[in-house]
Amino acid sequence: MKNTITIIFILALTLYSCGGSDKKSLAEIIADENLLEIRAKKSSIIKDQKVITNQLKQLDEAIDRLDKVKKVPLITTITIKDEKFNHYLELQGSVTTKELLILYPEFSGILTEIYVQEGQWVKKDQILAKIDDGGLNQQLAQLQIQTDLAKTTYERRKRLWDQKIGSEMQYLQSKSNYEAQDKAIKQLQKQLDKTLIKAPFSGTIDDILTEQGSVVVQGQSQLMRIINLSNMYIETNVPEKHITYITKNKNVVVEFPILGISIDSKIRQVSDFINPANRTFKVEIAVPNKDNQIKPNLTAKVKINDYTNDTALLIPQSIISENAKGEQYIYVVKNSNESGEGIAEQTIIETGKSQGDVVEVTKGIDIGNEIIVEGARRVNNGQTVKVINN
Repeated sequence: MKNTITIIFILALTLYSCGGSDKKSLAEIIADENLLEIRAKKSSIIKDQKVITNQLKQLDEAIDRLDKVKKVPLITTITIKDEKFNHYLELQGSVTTKELLILYPEFSGILTEIYVQEGQWVKKDQILAKIDDGGLNQQLAQLQIQTDLAKTTYERRKRLWDQKIGSEMQYLQSKSNYEAQDKAIKQLQKQLDKTLIKAPFSGTIDDILTEQGSVVVQGQSQLMRIINLSNMYIETNVPEKHITYITKNKNVVVEFPILGISIDSKIRQVSDFINPANRTFKVEIAVPNKDNQIKPNLTAKVKINDYTNDTALLIPQSIISENAKGEQYIYVVKNSNESGEGIAEQTIIETGKSQGDVVEVTKGIDIGNEIIVEGARRVNNGQTVKVINN
């Protein structure tokens, strides 16, 4: 009996506490530190939360049922038009020049004189250095005296022979002697000319490789390097499959990543020989070099214009999908209304060449078609879509 009275008292107290807690704020209940009252308040809040959650669910279901616009995917589109499309074959090339040469002596001896300095501009046939002739000049002087005498003798014999005076044999001997002496002088002069190092073309002395006073050997000792930067070109190897497209005078864009510059040029020469080792052929591309910034062996990125279409239909390559049959397709918006809503229609296409993220469409679309760009991966065939381009 006593236990029953205790339980009734506790229940009454709990009900009183709950009733009282409705009038108290949450902060007041927590401040009172009445555990029964706090638990009662928590139970009340949980009950209210369940009611609100159920009400929100009912409201969401009503919105989904009544709001038709919410279910329509939002997309952006582009309108197809014909435009010029240039395709470029991208290759790596190296800069070179035909006017880059290391000079070797044609005569052995001591390098007695160097007339130029590194970095100096010289003209073609200018004397750059001299090698000791080893006494050839003295031999030439003696031979010149003998030749002068032979010439005088020949001229006298000729005058007499013209007058029918003297022996024909003496005349012919004097003539032969003079001609032999003259040839000997010319031969010796050629030898002496080899002691002079001359510029084979106009250019800059890039480096002097042998010091004055050194002994140089014909065809072996490197004397100096001469270069002309005004006649530069790029040489690159092109795979043989492009042989029908890569021809002389094709437009080329040349980029020098290190210099940060790009120039327009043309193919000036196409090799007729295909390398059997790598199945490529060489092309030469002229490189204007007004400021002499471009140096031999500089790496270049070469873009050769191998295809041009003035009326191409272009789309972003990123919007193209592929079905199980391996066919490429995109989505075209059909039957658009004034509010921008239309039907997404899956369209099979055929593509040609691509450049970056742009691809040429050769079959499947026409000028004026509205192609889905953003949202193309989220729509289905026949689905209503809304265009939000603006």
